[in-house]
Amino acid sequence: MRLTLTQRLSLVFAVLLLVCCGTSAWMQVRSNQMHEQEVVQGLSRDLAQHIARDTVLMDTQGLMPNAVRDLFSQLMLVNPSVEVYLLDTEGKIVGSAAPEGRIRRERVDLAPIQRLLRGDALPIPGDDPRSIDGRKVFSAAPLKVDGKPAGYLYVVLLGEDHDRIAERGATSAALNTALLSIGLVALLCLIAGLTAFALITRPLRRLTETVSQFDIDGVPVTPPPMPEGKAASHDEIAILDATFRQMQARLGEQWRTLTRQDQERRELVANISHDLRTPLASLHGYLETLSLKDSTLSPADRRRYLGIALDQSRKVGGLAQSLLELVRLEHGFVQPILERFSLTDLAQDIFQKFELTAEARQVELKATFAPNVSAACADLGLIERVLTNLFDNALRHTPQGGEIELGLRPQGSFIEVTVSDTGPGIAPELREGLFLRPFNIGGARRDGGLGLRIVHRILQLHGREIQLIDVPGRGATFRFTLAVEEATASALAVRSMNLNTPGHA
Repeated sequence: MRLTLTQRLSLVFAVLLLVCCGTSAWMQVRSNQMHEQEVVQGLSRDLAQHIARDTVLMDTQGLMPNAVRDLFSQLMLVNPSVEVYLLDTEGKIVGSAAPEGRIRRERVDLAPIQRLLRGDALPIPGDDPRSIDGRKVFSAAPLKVDGKPAGYLYVVLLGEDHDRIAERGATSAALNTALLSIGLVALLCLIAGLTAFALITRPLRRLTETVSQFDIDGVPVTPPPMPEGKAASHDEIAILDATFRQMQARLGEQWRTLTRQDQERRELVANISHDLRTPLASLHGYLETLSLKDSTLSPADRRRYLGIALDQSRKVGGLAQSLLELVRLEHGFVQPILERFSLTDLAQDIFQKFELTAEARQVELKATFAPNVSAACADLGLIERVLTNLFDNALRHTPQGGEIELGLRPQGSFIEVTVSDTGPGIAPELREGLFLRPFNIGGARRDGGLGLRIVHRILQLHGREIQLIDVPGRGATFRFTLAVEEATASALAVRSMNLNTPGHA
C-alpha cells in the first residue's frame, strides 16, 4: 500500500502524538503517586517515633512478643494501611503482626532509614517486607535499651490493604479528570494537526500536479500565472513553486528557440544545397561538354566554356568558404582579438577593394564621415569582413546609377557605422529573422547566401548587434556600433561569450 506524503506525515504525527500523550499520562500518574507518597510520609514521618517513645517493645531480655503482637495488631486495626515491623540493629526483621508466609524479606535496607532520620527530602522509599523487590514510603524510629541501640521500629505507611483498594479504585477523580483532559487535548491536537498538514501540503500537491502535466506531449506547457501575493512570499513551497515556474518558462523558451534554430538549420541546409546544385550542375555540364566535344569545339568556344566553368567553380568555392567561416564563428573557434584602429582608414581600404566593381556596375561609392571620429576598439580583421559583406550585399542589389553610402559618426562612447544603398530595400514581412537565415525577394536571395548571418555573428562576438533601419529615400540601411574604450569593448566581448556559452540559461 502506497501512502501519499500527506498521509505519511499524518501517520507519523498521529504516532508521535500518541507516544507523547501516553508519556504524559504515565508522568501524570507517576507524579500523582509521588505526590501521594510525599504527603503520606510527611504527615506520618514521626509516627514510629511516637510509638517507640510511648511503648516498651524490648527489654534487656530482648523482644517482648506479646506486647509487640498486641500493639502491632491494634495499630493495623486502627489504620489498615500501615504495616509495623521490628528490626534489629542490622535490619533483620525480628517482630511483626503479618500473617504466616506473607513476609518475603528477612532484612530491610537500613540506608533509607538513616536518610529519613537525617531529615532528607521526601519521599524516601524503603524496602517492602511483603515484596521481593518492592519499595514503599515508611516511618522509622530507633529503639534503645538502657541507652544502647537495640533496633528500629519500621512502619510501612501504604501497605497491601491500601494497594488492593487503590487497584479497585484504579485512580482518583482528580487523576481521571487529568487523564480525560489529556485525551481531549490529544484529540483536538490530532484534528488540528491533520488539518494543518492538509493546508500546508496543498500547494505541494498543486505543484505535483503541475509537474506531472509538464511535457505531456513532448512540448513544454506554458506555466499558469503565479497567484497574487505568492510571488513575494517567503514560504519554502511557494518559493519552490515560483522557481519551478521560472524553470518551466525558461525550458519552454529554450524549447521554442531550439525548434526555431532547428527549422532555420533545415532551411539553411536546403538553401545551401540549392546554391551548390546550380553551379555544380553548370560546372559539370560544361566540363562534360568539353570532354565529349573537345575535337569539334573551336578555340573560342573552348575558352568560353572554360571561363564559365571557372566562374561556377569560384562560386562553389566562395560558398564553401562562407559556410566554413560561419561554422567557425558559431561554434566558438573564432574569438575577437581587440585592438585600436582607425575606422576611416579601414573605410578607405574597403572603398579601394570595391572601386573597380562599382565602376563596372556604374554605382557610386560615397563616404559621410563626421569630423574627429575616434579610433575604434575591435578585431580589425573581423570588422573588415563585416564591411566587406555589407558592401558586397549592397552592390548586388543596387541598380545601375545608384549609390552606396558609408557613414561614421560618434555616439557617446561608441562609433556608429551605417551602410546604405539605393536598391529596392527589404519588405517589412521579410525582416523577421533577417540576420539568422537566408531569404528571398522575388525568387532571389537578398543577401546572396550567408553574408548577413556572418555579419550578425561577428558583431555578436563583439557584444554588439546589427540593425536594419528605415531611412527616407534609401533602400536597405544597416547600422551597428563599435566601442571606443578598450575596457568597454573587453566587457562587452566577455559578456557575449558568457551568454553564448553552450548550456548557459
